[in-house]
Amino acid sequence: MGPAIPRALVPVLVLLLASAGLGIAWFLPNFFWLFLMVVLGGATLLLALACPVPACVFWLFAIGLTPDMWAGDLLGAGTAVAIVAALKVSGLVLVALAMARYGPAWDGFNPGFAFAAMFCAGLLHGLHPNLDLAESVRTLLGSIAPFAFGFVRLPRSWSRAVIGAVLCMPLASVLLGAGLAAAGLRPLLVEGAGLRLQGAGHPAFLGGFALTAACAALLELLRTGRARYLAWLLLNLMILLLSGARAPLAVAVGVIGLALLLAPAPAFPWPRRIPLLLGGAIAALGLLALADTLGTIRIFTLLGGDAENLSGRDAIWPLFQAAWDASPWWGWGVGAGKMLIAPETPLARLLGTTAAHNEYLRIGVDGGSIGLALLVVFFLLWAISHLRALHGADRWVMVLVLLGFAVHSATDNTLIATTSSVLFAWIIAVFARAAAAPFVPETSA
Repeated sequence: MGPAIPRALVPVLVLLLASAGLGIAWFLPNFFWLFLMVVLGGATLLLALACPVPACVFWLFAIGLTPDMWAGDLLGAGTAVAIVAALKVSGLVLVALAMARYGPAWDGFNPGFAFAAMFCAGLLHGLHPNLDLAESVRTLLGSIAPFAFGFVRLPRSWSRAVIGAVLCMPLASVLLGAGLAAAGLRPLLVEGAGLRLQGAGHPAFLGGFALTAACAALLELLRTGRARYLAWLLLNLMILLLSGARAPLAVAVGVIGLALLLAPAPAFPWPRRIPLLLGGAIAALGLLALADTLGTIRIFTLLGGDAENLSGRDAIWPLFQAAWDASPWWGWGVGAGKMLIAPETPLARLLGTTAAHNEYLRIGVDGGSIGLALLVVFFLLWAISHLRALHGADRWVMVLVLLGFAVHSATDNTLIATTSSVLFAWIIAVFARAAAAPFVPETSA
C-alpha cells in the first residue's frame, strides 16, 4: 500500500494556493477561473488518492444514478455525451490512483487486452468510413475501462464497499427517479409495450443494475445466510420485474434458481432454500395467471401477448451482419459498431437507438471473427484464472453469473453500456476478496 498524504502538508498547501489565487485574481484576473478549476481538480485528485474506497463508491453511484440520462433530458444531448465520457475517464483515473495507493497487480488474461488487439488490427486493416481515429480511441478506452480495476491489488475494504454499493444502487435510482417525478422534471414510469419503471435513467439500465444487485445479494446470502441479504435479493428482483427488462429477468431467474439448487452453502442450508424456491415457483405461476389482468405493466404485457421485436432487432441486426460480412476476419475497427447507423437516419429515429442489442454482432463488426474469438478466449481464460481462487458458493455463483452474461450478450449491449462498469466492478470485487485472504467459510448470523 502506498504512503498516505502527510497531514502536516495540508495547511501549507492551502496557504500557498490561497496566496497564489489572490495574486492571480489581482494581477491576472482573466486566468482566475482557469486557476480555480485546476485547483479544484487537483484537490479532487488528492482527496481520491487519500480516500480511494469512498471515491470508487461515489463513482459507482454516479454511474448507477445515470446523470447522463436525466441531466441529458434537462440540458440536452450534448450534456449526456459529455457526462458519459467524464464517467468513463474518471473511472480510469480512479484505477490509476488506486494503483498508486495499493500497488499494481498483473491480470494477464484481462479482456481489455483483446480490445487493444482489435484496435491495432483495425488500424492496420483500415477503419470503417464512418469511424475516425479519435472515436475509435474513445471507444477503446470505454471498452477497457470496466476491466481496469483488475490491474490493482485491491484490499478487502474496497471489495466490501463496492459490493455494498452495488446492492443498494437500484433502490437509489428509484428514489432519485421518484424525486425527479415529484418535482415534475421526469416521469418515474414510461410506456414501452406497457408501463416500465425507469428510476432515474432508462428501464433497460435499471434492469441491468438490478440484475447485478440481485446476483450480489444472492452470493452474500449463500455466504452468510443473513436475512438482510434475502431482503436485498427480493427487493432487487422486484425492481427488475417492474423495469420490464426481459433478458436480465430471465438471466436472474436462471442464476438464482440454479444456484439455490446446486451451490454448496452451509450458511444457507436446504431447510431455508426450499421455501424460497417454492415461493419463486408460486410467484411465477401467479405472474402467468395475472398477465391478462395486469396487462398495463410491461412484464405482464409480454407474458400475455406478442413479445417479439420490441427493440427492432429484426430490422437492425441484418445491417450489422452485412457490415461483418463485408470484412469477416478483421472487422472495421473498435467503435465501428457505434458508427454503423447514423443517428439521423429514419431507422435510428424509428427505433430510438443505433445499438446492435447483440454484443457478438457488434464485436464482429469491430474486430471480425478473429477479434470475437480472441475476446471469447480471453474471457474464458480470465474467468478460469480467477475462479480457481474461489470456493463453495462463491465459485458456483460466479460461474453461473458469467454464463448468464454470455447468454445475455446475445440480446443486449452488455459491454458497451455503462451497466458493464458496475457489473465488472462487482465481479472484480468478488475476485479481489478471494485473492486478499484465504477462504474461510462464513456461518449464519
